[in-house]
Formats: sequence, structure tokens, C-alpha cells
Amino acid sequence: MEEIRILGIAPFESIRAAMERVAREEFPEVRFEAYTGDLEEGVKIAQRLVNENESYDVMISRGGTAELLKQKLTMPVVEITFSVYDILRAIKMAENYNSLYAIVGFPSITEPAHTLCSLLNFDLDILTVRSAEEVRHTLERLKQGGYRMVVCDMVTHTIAREMGFDAFLITSGIESLHSAIDQAVNISTWFGQLRQESLFLRSITQEQGGRVVVMEPDGSLFYNNMKDISPELHRCLQTHLREIPATGSLKFYYTERSQLYSITAQVLLMNNVQRYLFYCVPSRIPLHSSRPGLRSLNQGECEYLFSNSFYSLSGAMGTQDAEINALAAVRQPLFICGEPGTGKEQIARYLYLHSSLANRPFIVVNCALLNEKTWDFLLNHYNSPLSATGNTIYFQNFESLPPQWSSELLAAIEETGLARRVRLIFSCSIVEGEPVPEVLRHFSERLGSLALPLPSLRSRSDEIPSLSSLYLNSLNLELGKQLSGFEPRAIEMLRQYPWPNNYTQFKNVLRALAALSDGPYIRAGTVADMLSKERTLRAVPQPASARKPSEQTLEEVIRDVVQQTVAAHGGNRAAAARQLGISRTTLWRYMGKIEQKQQNVEKES
Repeated sequence: MEEIRILGIAPFESIRAAMERVAREEFPEVRFEAYTGDLEEGVKIAQRLVNENESYDVMISRGGTAELLKQKLTMPVVEITFSVYDILRAIKMAENYNSLYAIVGFPSITEPAHTLCSLLNFDLDILTVRSAEEVRHTLERLKQGGYRMVVCDMVTHTIAREMGFDAFLITSGIESLHSAIDQAVNISTWFGQLRQESLFLRSITQEQGGRVVVMEPDGSLFYNNMKDISPELHRCLQTHLREIPATGSLKFYYTERSQLYSITAQVLLMNNVQRYLFYCVPSRIPLHSSRPGLRSLNQGECEYLFSNSFYSLSGAMGTQDAEINALAAVRQPLFICGEPGTGKEQIARYLYLHSSLANRPFIVVNCALLNEKTWDFLLNHYNSPLSATGNTIYFQNFESLPPQWSSELLAAIEETGLARRVRLIFSCSIVEGEPVPEVLRHFSERLGSLALPLPSLRSRSDEIPSLSSLYLNSLNLELGKQLSGFEPRAIEMLRQYPWPNNYTQFKNVLRALAALSDGPYIRAGTVADMLSKERTLRAVPQPASARKPSEQTLEEVIRDVVQQTVAAHGGNRAAAARQLGISRTTLWRYMGKIEQKQQNVEKES
């Protein structure tokens, strides 16, 4: 019997990984290959593989992508259907959501959803779409009707997130994937197509280490063997098409997250048809910076960081989204204030991305990591980002800036008109019960800056069920899980916990719970064990003073806590700072005051 070859086109990565796992474990005799691409992107991947004359017998895909593949290719396509169980699992996850929601998707979703709701007497709004254009119109109508969340397929999920909806993605369970591959094996027994390999392109691939992209004159992909090519890199290559000389080559660079691409482009003539060939050689961007505390990010990098953050994945901005969007439209200096872990850096990125300056660099100055050399570069070098116009300058951990440097910065802002040339954003950690840092008050008065206070997670405890369900939905995709939610008592435990490190701690706990849970629900016992560990890790030692804390001054309480925490870590101040949730600079400032006071006491005695 000839080898069976099946091609899987998955709308997102977790489906691709699940396809490969089922094929490997249940169909070892099948040669199965899977790629990630949604709708037109998926069609382009399949067309490229066909043009390369790869000899697949049948394809497997899902939803709208499967429909497009059936329309545009002659190869048989098996559609991964959504089972009633898949729909039910998504609905159960959405139970904790406290706003209006609807089920939106292609018929492959809405038909079993109607069946399920009829059987179980669920009263849910179910809307069927048949194209990406129809999705957007449908979501606009829902938004006008007060809906804030949808349970949906991948196409709808992507557009819904762009339009500001919360969204639960319906995933295909193992049962559905197994059924689709089994059907594909049966089809391939009777149907197969032979495809010739392109020797020319194969030789190029071998010579260049497999990193080749060939484009048509209109910028569409003719050939691509970079499985991880991103839409941003694709757009970058498109922008250089007209710069490629008729003879010779063009060389340029592109950075994306932790990758630096060295790209060489040239004209490629095949059978008198002109195309464009790109050799893309990736390398890692060095982690060490020659200027500690100073980073420059572009729009694409900020989009990636924010879209993958807890704020984006969970809808954590909540009711503040209107205020934040309004602040993004102004150029006035802004202070973002809140407890540690409330997402100040993510909000700063969001403000930049939704401003008129998003096409310019986003400069991050981490005041807790600056050294004298970096500070001198910022204030005195002709090439300093403070010398440019149109940048967004974000001063992170501003409370850690030494007083002398803050005075120098304020003078530079006022004397050079910096606030008129760039957008200034500051973030400052404020701990409940402690006074507002003096530097914040001083700068706010002198610059007439706006303020954006971020609420603590414990002040939004009623929203914890919604936040946890939304983030769990994204973790299912990332970790390849099929979790349906939490036991009621588990959710209540999460609501009652004080979350001293706010969303940062909450995110890490949810990720750990998802990784440790095997069943459909995260159990109360698992949550109890995890929170017990959190209490141990984040517990602050009690003051050793003979007086009760209520009888001590705030300065004395802080002194005792700092001393005992440093002692508990064997004198390791960096570890103590992490446990206390403060910067090393702040801890050193406290320790300096303590040591100075001790010296004064010794002199007096």
C-alpha cells in the first residue's frame, strides 16, 4: 500500500499541534504535515504547497478556512466539524461572564449550537455568518445592542478583538480531530494526486538553509518555506519590492521581537515571468544592552507585547477603556499610578499604540536600572532620544529616580521645551497606606500633567470570574488544554484572595493552575494549595519591635519590615526587594536611612 499523505491547514497554532499529536499517536502509518493559517492566509499556504508539487492526497481544515479551500483548490478537503461537546465546553466557560453575549460563527458552529440550546433549553443569541465581511457587520450590530462578548470561531475571534469585544474561542476537541483524520485516511485510499517537485526552488532552498520567500509583482506569496513568517515580516518584504534593482541585489535588515533578519533580495526570472526572491537569515538580538535602563521599541514590537499581555487577553481595562482612549489622543504629560503589578507598562504601550505618534519610536527609560553613563547619555548626548521630535518617552519606575537626577530632568524638560516636542509618560508605584512620592507631586505641579490611577485587583474582586475565564480561554490555546472553567468554590477562593502583586501575580497563578490541571475544571483543592504557597512566598515578616505595630510610626514599621526581610534572605538585598515588591533603588534608599540612623544612635551613646 502506498504511503498516505495528509495536509492539515489549521486556523491557529494549538489546533495544528493537536492535529499532529492525534496523527502521531492514532495514525502512525500516515505521513501527516500541518501548517497554521487562517482564511486567505491558509489558502495561500495550501496553494504554495500545491505549486511546489507536493504529493498530498487530501487536506484537513476547519470552519471558514475549509470552505475557502474547497472553493479554490481541486484537492479533496475534509472539514473538522464542531461537536456539541465543543460548543458546550465554550458555553460553560462563559457562564461566569456578567454581561450580554452571543454565539457568532459559520454554520459549522451555529448549527450544533442551535441543536444544543434546543436540547438543554438554553436561551442564547446565535448568529450565523458566511464571510469575514459579514462578521464585522454582525459584530457592529451587537455592539450597538450593548453586547460586550461573543463565543465564536477563529475568524470572528480575531475581528471581535480588533473591535474591542471580549471573546471566547471555540476549539475543536480531540474527538473531532480524530474523526476528521479517519475520514481523510478513507478518502485518500481511493483518491490521490501526483505533484511534480520544483527542482529550481528546491535547489535554492537547500543552498540558502531553507529561508526563502518568493513574491509575485503584486506582493502576494508565490513560494514560502518560512513556517514562522509573520504578517509584519510579509509587509516589510512588500515595501521593498520596488527598490530591488533589475541586476544585482538589495540588502536590508528587519527586527521582530527577539529576531534580527538579514535579508537579501533580487529579481528572479522563471519561464520569462518576473518574480522577487528574498533570502532571510535570522539571528538572535543580543540580550545585553550597552545602555542599561534604556530601550527603543517600534510600533510592531509594542503591538506584539500588548496583544500577548494579560491586559489584552483578559479585557482587564474594564470600564477604564473610554478614559484611557481619551488620554491617548492628547499630548499632555501623563502620570500612570498604581500598586505594583497593576499593568502600568502595558497601559503605557496601549496609549502609545493609539496615539498619533505610533509611527515613531517608543522609548522606555527604566529609572530603576539606570546608571550614571546612561543618564549622562540621555541628558547630554546629541543623539539622545530626548533630542528628537515626535518620540514617546516612557519613564518607568519613576519613583526610583534619585532626587538629583529628577531635578536635572525637570530642568531639561522646562528649558528645552521637551514636553512640546515629545509625548511624556511616567509611571509610579504607589502602595496603599503610604504617602504619594514627593517626585510625583513636584513634577505634576510643574508640568501640569494629567493622572491615570489604576485600580488594584482586590478592588475589582467581582470581576475576577470574568477575568479568569477570559484568560483561561487564551491559556487553553497556548497550552493545548481543554479546560472548561473553575469549580464554584475555587472561583470564590480567587475572589477572596488579596492579590498583593495584583494582575502580575493573578496571571502567574492562573497559568500555574492551568498547567497543573488535567480535568475539565480547575478544582478547589488545587486552588487552595496554590494560594497557600502564594501566602508563604509573599508573607511579610512581623516586626520584631517590642511595641505593637499600631503604636509604631510608619517609619518604624517600614524599618522593621525591611530589616527582617533582608535578614531572612541572608543579606541578599535584590531578593529582599523582589519579596517586598519594591525596586532595588528604593530598598537601598531605605537601608541607607536605617544605617545612617544607627550610626547617629551609636555616636550619641
